[in-house]
Amino acid sequence: MIKKLVQLFFAVIGVVLGYEFGPDLFKLVFDMNWEPFTSRWFGAVLGGSIFILSTMWLVNYLTTLIKWVEERLQRTPLTDILGGTVGMVIGLLVAYLFAPALHVIPIVGFSIQFFISLLLAYLGLRIGLTKREDLISLFAGRLGGKDKEKDRDKDRDKDKEKRLGFRPGEAKLLDTSVIIDGRIADLVQTGFLDGVLVIPRFVLEELQHIADSSDVLKRNRGRRGLDVLNRVQKELKVKVQIIETDFEDIQEVDSKLVRLAKQVNGKVVTNDFNLNKVCELQGVAVLNINDLANALKPIVLPGEEMTVQVIKDGKEYNQGVAYLDDGTMIVIEGGREHIGGKLDVLVTSVLQTSAGRMIFAKPKWLEKAQ
Repeated sequence: MIKKLVQLFFAVIGVVLGYEFGPDLFKLVFDMNWEPFTSRWFGAVLGGSIFILSTMWLVNYLTTLIKWVEERLQRTPLTDILGGTVGMVIGLLVAYLFAPALHVIPIVGFSIQFFISLLLAYLGLRIGLTKREDLISLFAGRLGGKDKEKDRDKDRDKDKEKRLGFRPGEAKLLDTSVIIDGRIADLVQTGFLDGVLVIPRFVLEELQHIADSSDVLKRNRGRRGLDVLNRVQKELKVKVQIIETDFEDIQEVDSKLVRLAKQVNGKVVTNDFNLNKVCELQGVAVLNINDLANALKPIVLPGEEMTVQVIKDGKEYNQGVAYLDDGTMIVIEGGREHIGGKLDVLVTSVLQTSAGRMIFAKPKWLEKAQ
């Protein structure tokens, strides 16, 4: 279709030129006054035919160029097209205003006018592409409103920062499980966790409720959590802030913690697997202590040798179980008879599970015997 349109374009040009100049050309070149050859309609037919035949080689090039421009425009966002078009039109209007002053310059006036028009059209196109959003907003009558909205957002962020006492993204919200775990204090002491440690009031109330439980195990865990908070607040050089914000429409503490993290743009510090997943699903940044501990465990490769203390028997027949200093379980084939003693083993495989890393090994002497 595009090729036919290009051919039609050249045919129309040839017809118009033949109609206008054909008779005069015949009279000048061939010195003929015969009516059929000096007719304008004959000139139009002849001019169209000549142009179609002489521009056949040019049609393919123009068709390819038009298709390339079409593909580029299809991939270009509409806002870029509108912004560039508006900018180019403004540049051409400015060039039109300068045209009378440039046209009176002797000899080079027309050339300068043509160059200035191209330059201003190009500059308008580039500026329109760069400032497309402002141009569209200006013509839509929303520029002033948009600036006011941005100012309101900035003021709202400043008020929130001033009210909460820390910058967005700085808060590290602690949940109950990570406080009771106790490792958070050691982590803060090493300097790997900075910012402001935020303890919501509802988390502190849950911790106090656990500490007052009639169950001895729960009571001890709750008291240990309170001791950890006391240590972090008094002994360690880190800012701890208790937030009174609560959500009466939510009952679950974890759900409250997730909403608060969204509100203050903070990160949840936990070792709860389920809370970790909920935070990921709702787009809340989370720092999992267990993930950090697993990442810091030493890497053991199959074929490595180590000396371990066999603690107990395994689930399968003739298996022994040992542990590394970081708590990693080692299952030893044929290690049951060495329970209570030390044994040189050879690592055969390593299994990484959601619960941690598990190492399978066999006695070193068994490998030498084979």
